[in-house]
Amino acid sequence: MARTLSFLLLLLGLCGNSVSGGPPSSTNTSGDLNYELPTANYETQGSYKPGSIGILFRMVRIFLHMVQPNDFPEDILAKVIQKSFEPSINFDKSENIILALKVLNYEIGIVIYALLGLLFVILMPVVGYFFCMCRCCNRCGGKMHQRQKENGPFQRKCFAISLLVICIIMSFGIFCGFVANHSVRTRIKRTRILANSNFKDLRTLLNQTPEQIQFILAQYNTTKDKAFSDLNSIHSLLGGGIHERLRPNVTPVLDEIKSMVTVIKETKKALESTKSSLQNLRDTSAQLSSNLTNVKTSIQRSLRDPTCSVHPASETCNSIRTSLSQLDSNLDVNQLPPVDTELDNVNNVLRTDLGGLVQKGYQAFNDIPERVQHQTKNIVADVKGVLNSIGPRVNRVTQQIPIESTLSKFAVYINKTESHIHRNLHSLEEYDSYWWLGGLIICFLLTLIVTFYYLGLLCGVCGYDRDATPTRRGCVSHTGGVFLMVGVGLSFLFCWLLMIIVIVTFVIGTNVEKLICEPYASTKFFQVLDTPYLFNDNWQYYLSGIIFNKSDIRLTFGQVYSDCKNNRGVYATLHLENRFNISKHLNINEHTENINHEFENLNINLNIVLLDKAGRANLQNFAVCGIDRINYATYLSQTGKHPAKVNLLSFAYDLETKANHLPPGTLRQSLKREAEIIKMIHRQQVVPMEQSLGTLRDSIKTLQPISNGLVDRIARILTSLDSAQDFVTNNIASVINDEIRKYVRTIVGHFEQYLLWVDFSVREKMVSCKPVATALDSAVNVLLCGYVISPLNLFWFGIGKATVFSLPALIFAVKLAKYYRRMDSEDVYDDVETIPMKNMENGNNGYHKDHLYGIHNPVMTSPLPR
Repeated sequence: MARTLSFLLLLLGLCGNSVSGGPPSSTNTSGDLNYELPTANYETQGSYKPGSIGILFRMVRIFLHMVQPNDFPEDILAKVIQKSFEPSINFDKSENIILALKVLNYEIGIVIYALLGLLFVILMPVVGYFFCMCRCCNRCGGKMHQRQKENGPFQRKCFAISLLVICIIMSFGIFCGFVANHSVRTRIKRTRILANSNFKDLRTLLNQTPEQIQFILAQYNTTKDKAFSDLNSIHSLLGGGIHERLRPNVTPVLDEIKSMVTVIKETKKALESTKSSLQNLRDTSAQLSSNLTNVKTSIQRSLRDPTCSVHPASETCNSIRTSLSQLDSNLDVNQLPPVDTELDNVNNVLRTDLGGLVQKGYQAFNDIPERVQHQTKNIVADVKGVLNSIGPRVNRVTQQIPIESTLSKFAVYINKTESHIHRNLHSLEEYDSYWWLGGLIICFLLTLIVTFYYLGLLCGVCGYDRDATPTRRGCVSHTGGVFLMVGVGLSFLFCWLLMIIVIVTFVIGTNVEKLICEPYASTKFFQVLDTPYLFNDNWQYYLSGIIFNKSDIRLTFGQVYSDCKNNRGVYATLHLENRFNISKHLNINEHTENINHEFENLNINLNIVLLDKAGRANLQNFAVCGIDRINYATYLSQTGKHPAKVNLLSFAYDLETKANHLPPGTLRQSLKREAEIIKMIHRQQVVPMEQSLGTLRDSIKTLQPISNGLVDRIARILTSLDSAQDFVTNNIASVINDEIRKYVRTIVGHFEQYLLWVDFSVREKMVSCKPVATALDSAVNVLLCGYVISPLNLFWFGIGKATVFSLPALIFAVKLAKYYRRMDSEDVYDDVETIPMKNMENGNNGYHKDHLYGIHNPVMTSPLPR
């Protein structure tokens, strides 16, 4: 225990002047910086797994719970330790008596079992001595005579079965003894490997500590590089932030004005197309009307031919004459007003480059990032200088920690401890050899006793002859009885000695298991060590007293062990902020205030004009260009008509058909010529007019939706433009300030996260004391309890069981030997004829209570063993 405490104290010294930290915080910065302190991989396992033998250990623990069902005596053990560490404290006699009674009450189960064992030790040789003396005096069954009884065969079978069952129970106990003895042998050999593994982990801890410190310092450069990258990207971070804040108000207006430029150009194109189509229609409409009039006159002249007066040609001529009224123009182009004024107005609007003005607005808005970068060059340089100054300050704080010297002292102590352990390991292995040899001898003695019992049963059962009289039993049966008596003699000789060993190991193993192993596993043992004023009547908490010389700081063994077990850093585990507070030396506010001070001088001026007065006047002129006053209904009505009243092509084919019904002659030929002229008019004039009408109709359909609500639309655009310009003018200063604060928080956030991570890493992660807890687990839980006490308890449990059951075994063996050994005398009867032959055949030797006459003593050639 003293070595463990000193080991912990040296580890405290390792970090006694170390850095401290605060509560855990996120290690992921706003710039996606991910810090992860490198951790060591330790090879020692603090837990102990006994394997398949564990079921035997659990069986022993169940028995121990029956022997010692009392709870862990924390108060009793605390008083005993306090009395041991503070002999100056005088306990009066009554307190000593009360303490002794409490100890006795706790140990009552162990005491009772130990007293029973001592009774066995005392009575076994005494009984054996008198038993031997009585047997030598032909008493206590020593006389080689067996009385014949009716239930003799039943008794023999019962004795044999009982002895066999007891021998099996003893064999199991001996098996447990062999297993426990072998377990101690094999596990002690692993002690050297376990010790080397623990010392390797401790050296890994020592070697990793400087690496962790260097890693922490190196992460400052990573943080600084990220901050420098953000400073170099101020145009995208700060300028881009301002740009994004203004975008929802500015971009829609500029996009709408830009679309209006396209609308103006489309309007001009549509008006030009309308003007051109109107001109073409006026020219072709007049020509079409003239040509149709000429054709109609020519056909009327041809119909004056005499042929038309003769039936049936007269009917055809009348039909042709009637249809001539359809040959006329269907358009009244004069109803379509010209668009020259509107076109001139739009051309005047286009003389101002509205698209260029809008592009200037876009450029003024999109140049915000570059203008921000240009205006912040000096501030960025000053901030970089401040950031460069933080690194040396962090380095100076770490230089104040005397880690190298403390590590060297700790390494020296580890080397000395390792040398001491390795020197003692030879002695431990030597003692283990003695223990193993002694345990082997004990197990073999019990095995020898049980073997004689097994041989006696085997020979007795196999060699027993029911027809043979007690004086005429066979050699095999007699040998079986002799083996049983040899086993009895060995039991009297050795079992009391074995019981002494069982008592000693029982008392030691049980108390260590109940007072150390079980409370250590449940951490109740640490609660005893954490009892106030236990080791020093002036210190409430012993650890805080020896570390800080302030016993009022709540630092307990249980808390230290639990934190170390959970791989927590020594700083937080041992509350070292009471000696060196890293939060004071790595003051986050002190560093961030310097950065904020530099950014306070940041002044950004952005003058953004979305559209100048010329552009606004241009939009207003387009609104009054006149396209909204065009009579679109008339245009659509006229353009929906056919150039002629009838389809000239159909009319020409119909005229040819009718001409073919006339008799051959001049009239038929004349009408056919006129039909061809009509077809030519259709191709050369009507088809181009139809195309012009379609073009005119499309132009009108383009202009009509543009003109609908044009004034209101431009008014809304100008209103939106004024609103956006007012927002930019009035709010740009607050937007810039907000984005500057956000940008500063981003830069400062890197270092806040870094310093918080340093604080957290030093407190919770750096110099993890898990190897210390593992070493303590290896010493107590693995080596003491797992390698020594558990097999020791299994050993005395098995040997004790075999030794205790040797007592009923020898009783049954003595009883059973009478039925197997050859007797010197036997019962005889005066009237042999009265003896039923059936009984003779069944091996009862003619016994009957009414015919017992005397004893026959045959002459023995050699004495039989008793």
